[in-house]
Amino acid sequence: MSLRKMMNIELQANERLDDLVKSGRKIIQNEAEFCFSLDAVLLAHFPNYKKSFRVLDLGTGTGVMPLLIADEVREIQAVEINPVMAELAARNMRLNGLEEKITVRRGDYREIRELYAPESFDLVLVNPPYRPVNHGQQNALHGVARARHEVTATLADVVRAARYALKFRGRLAMVHLPERLGEILVALHENQLEAKRVCFVQPKPDRDPNMVLIEAVVGAAPGGLKVSRPLIVHAADGSYTEEVLKYYE
Repeated sequence: MSLRKMMNIELQANERLDDLVKSGRKIIQNEAEFCFSLDAVLLAHFPNYKKSFRVLDLGTGTGVMPLLIADEVREIQAVEINPVMAELAARNMRLNGLEEKITVRRGDYREIRELYAPESFDLVLVNPPYRPVNHGQQNALHGVARARHEVTATLADVVRAARYALKFRGRLAMVHLPERLGEILVALHENQLEAKRVCFVQPKPDRDPNMVLIEAVVGAAPGGLKVSRPLIVHAADGSYTEEVLKYYE
């Protein structure tokens, strides 16, 4: 019997039900819009959380990161510009009984001043669009295009929104492309954020990094950047490494 039938869940067109494993949580995904991938899972496990934290997820998509970190923090706010995905993320919170702890809001974080009070979050998570418009091949699915290309928000928009939301000494955790690290560090510095921890992600031991995880702190002094050892996703035989498998336990 399928997971969907076992849980008696009504799915809409193009939707599927997946098992997150974490705390027995489930997630509905829309294949015609966007499905989360490994970058979101790695980012969700990158910061050091405190139970007192109030967290903001910029561009939540399916709501996967709030679902993965819900046990670690006090409260999560999630904003999503795509109305289809915002509704889906809200349903995912209700599906897992987390609607009291995690609030999903449809909105444009470029207009963050209309959504949240300034300097009211301890941590901001963001898995932003990686590529500028007209750079690389855009996916024909509009939801995927918005998730991968800077159609609705640029890197500068992301960093400005995070700085507005974060308290002094608050932290921003982001996943992005290594090739844009220089731009990212400049944008952070221009918005009173200093990168303090970086981890490159390699698909295999003999491959160049294809992702970078970055943690920056509001109001920190420049310097003191710690570059962690690379995170290797797949072993030479193509299987997941133990470091990645532990994220799915």
